[in-house]
Amino acid sequence: MSQSANVQAVDKVVLESYLRKLYLATFVRYHETCAAEAAQNNESYTRYLLALAEQEVLDREERRRQRRLKEAKIPVVKDLSSFDFAQIPTLNQQKIRQLVNGDYIDKAESVILLGNPGLGKTHVATALALAATQQMRRVRFYNTAALVNELLQAQDEGRVAAFINKALNHQLIVLDELGFIPFSSTGAQLMFQFCSALYERVALIV
Repeated sequence: MSQSANVQAVDKVVLESYLRKLYLATFVRYHETCAAEAAQNNESYTRYLLALAEQEVLDREERRRQRRLKEAKIPVVKDLSSFDFAQIPTLNQQKIRQLVNGDYIDKAESVILLGNPGLGKTHVATALALAATQQMRRVRFYNTAALVNELLQAQDEGRVAAFINKALNHQLIVLDELGFIPFSSTGAQLMFQFCSALYERVALIV
């Protein structure tokens, strides 16, 4: 290896070490590719850095979306592209698609999905929750019966207030299958307490 090549190899190691310390993982992966493209296209140093910075931003946004999706704990990820509106002609398709924009979340409003079992309420709720995570919003999807069990356990451990405060950190909470399974009187009271605390502070889909 020539002295020049050896110096370049050392510089590369040092550069990537600094980039990792600055948490610029995408720079580490793409700096050589972008440099080669910039040289081939005779681009300026500014354009080279711009290409790297754009890729870093895109990668960070995607990682953030994936974190939001993981935190939401959506059981089965579905969007509206796989929903058959023709099966439910009475459903206001335009209204559902407007909800995807998330304005109701900004206003901490509630969306109530009514209908018999098997009509796709969970699918619609899931699609709206997924859209919210893609907008970088903090979402939590609950099966209502499981949520009541968590609230009962929190009560036994004296941490209902802490549980509710944690829920208040979200921007959207989905309560799936609310009303399909009866609760004990204590469970119903805790559910009422939970929903009351979130009212006009966190958007709900039920």
